[in-house]
Amino acid sequence: MSDCLFCKIAAGEIPSNKVYEDETVYAFYDIDPQAPTHFLVIPKTHIGSVADVTPENATVVAHIFAVISKVTKELGLESYRVVSNIGEQAGQSVHHLHFHVLGGRDMTWPPG
Repeated sequence: MSDCLFCKIAAGEIPSNKVYEDETVYAFYDIDPQAPTHFLVIPKTHIGSVADVTPENATVVAHIFAVISKVTKELGLESYRVVSNIGEQAGQSVHHLHFHVLGGRDMTWPPG
């Protein structure tokens, strides 16, 4: 998707502070962190949100969670939160599937 911010970040057209990259996913630190550690993991192919996950593209979501497990271990995070906002009312501002990974502080509930 040519006008998608996260597609441009994954393609290297917009700079980011990379955490991890492979052929399928890209992870980078959030520009407005809400915790001492706050990064996002996105698929390189455009998927709008969790609402757009299908049997045909679900393997990328499984891979994203494997990457989250790997990166959090490498960063020494034993406790963290994984969040995906779906739709405007839930706070999704970039319509490209992404998972926020937040750690390094107590996470209260409900979140907001």
